[in-house]
Amino acid sequence: MKIYHFQKETGKKITKFNSDFIMSHITQTQKTAHIGCMYLEENGVIGFHQAVVPQLLLIVSGEGWVRGETNEYIKVHSGEAVFWEKDEWHETKTDTGLTAIVIESEELTTATVMVVE
Repeated sequence: MKIYHFQKETGKKITKFNSDFIMSHITQTQKTAHIGCMYLEENGVIGFHQAVVPQLLLIVSGEGWVRGETNEYIKVHSGEAVFWEKDEWHETKTDTGLTAIVIESEELTTATVMVVE
């Protein structure tokens, strides 16, 4: 399990095409990707299971706890992303609720575009 950051401070200023914004890169993929939004209410949980393919969970609001194959939980907040390899056991839970975008694909190139914690 790896924790990455995608807050504004980790981004790059974009000015091309007369633009004026900051972009935090997330991932690249050459293969089909499934992208979804998960809403965990108070005391919500994504149960302990193996990742079918590499998976990236981006916390967009709220906070919670994640773990990999050990019983050690790591606190995650808005602006952080958690990456799990294929077949890696993992779980996500929250006391107060959280919203997250999940990206799943056979091929996720994350480490080269995101800032690791």
